[in-house]
Amino acid sequence: MPEPRTGGQPEEATVARMLCNVQALTGRLPEPAGVLWKLAESGRQLDANLIRLPAGEHIGTHSEPDLDVLLLIVTGDGVMNTPEGELPLTEGALLWLPHGSTRSLTAGPGGLVYVTVHRRRPGMQIRRRSDPTPLTAQPHSP
Repeated sequence: MPEPRTGGQPEEATVARMLCNVQALTGRLPEPAGVLWKLAESGRQLDANLIRLPAGEHIGTHSEPDLDVLLLIVTGDGVMNTPEGELPLTEGALLWLPHGSTRSLTAGPGGLVYVTVHRRRPGMQIRRRSDPTPLTAQPHSP
């Protein structure tokens, strides 16, 4: 049972709840590009985004040096280019992108909507050039 707050209510982060209806978000017209939804609840340990990439749009080659990422194709199709070759992206595909992996994305003719999930990024840190130890930790904004 969740620990109650002073008012007798359970702690918000410990209560399971519905966050959004992905089908309702992806069925909106006109079709916006970019982030349709993101996990922003306080106390979370994960970051997650629902992203729409319009037909033919491209996300350039990049890698995530620190975090593994799960990517779930919700609707549409496209291609992920990796150094090992092309990966076709179709509805329902679930991909694991290990930290350090290089990739780019191109949406197909129907566009592409996908969810990304990864561990929450640590807050910004100030470091001396010669010292890898953080001097002060700054809060991370979602």
